[in-house]
Amino acid sequence: MRVMSAMLVLLAATSVQADVAGSRDLEVLARHPGSQIVSFKEAAEQERLYPQGPIRRISGRLRYESEVAASGQFTALTYELSRNHSSAEVFATSRQALQDRGAELLYWCEGRECGSSSLWANAVFDNTILTGADDQQAYALLRLAEPADSLLALYSITRGNRRAYLQVEQVQASAPMGEVLPAPATLLRQLRSSGQLHLAKQGEPSEAWVALLARSLNLDSTLRVSLAGSQAEAWREALVEQRVRAARLELSDEALEGLQIKVLR
Repeated sequence: MRVMSAMLVLLAATSVQADVAGSRDLEVLARHPGSQIVSFKEAAEQERLYPQGPIRRISGRLRYESEVAASGQFTALTYELSRNHSSAEVFATSRQALQDRGAELLYWCEGRECGSSSLWANAVFDNTILTGADDQQAYALLRLAEPADSLLALYSITRGNRRAYLQVEQVQASAPMGEVLPAPATLLRQLRSSGQLHLAKQGEPSEAWVALLARSLNLDSTLRVSLAGSQAEAWREALVEQRVRAARLELSDEALEGLQIKVLR
């Protein structure tokens, strides 16, 4: 009888830890240890709209600064995370892993600056399990290096019962997406968090990127940076024309591809 009881306990524990039937991990992002898939969706063709700003509901309508739209093959997974790892830790690890593989960060927010958790859960991801405390959430939207024209959204949340979840969605666009610019606040967040920003694809200054970088740098008028790259001087002149104070911009003789911006301590 004791042996039978032990087997039943073991089987029950195994079933609790099992992924939802028919689910699978994404090839572009490894599963965090101890997590399990509790929700899984996929479609051959689906249109998705991902915010690039905090979301609010005003007069019954969702409001955010901008969005990125894509239509194509769609996969969405919800992981319930191990109690040994916080949602913030898993989010940071996942985001960094994607960036290390060349993904471009289009938007990144954390905590209350993201807006309402219930709106992210219900209006964006259509998954009520993701509703939690506004200060316990994080969201990132990335454009993958491979496969091309592919978006990946990350959303982490800790609920009131202390259970933590990570939502992962990938859209492989069925048509070329063209250029998609990051949000200015996201570039500034990257500068502050890592101390540098390497834009390998940005050779000569372009009007769109000069305006974007100027907006990012002017969000914090105390930030001083150095510019490196073969066209660093041209970038400096262009940024000064966009009302970034010249005293905040130094030139570096470091040779590298594209444009690198480093925070001066």
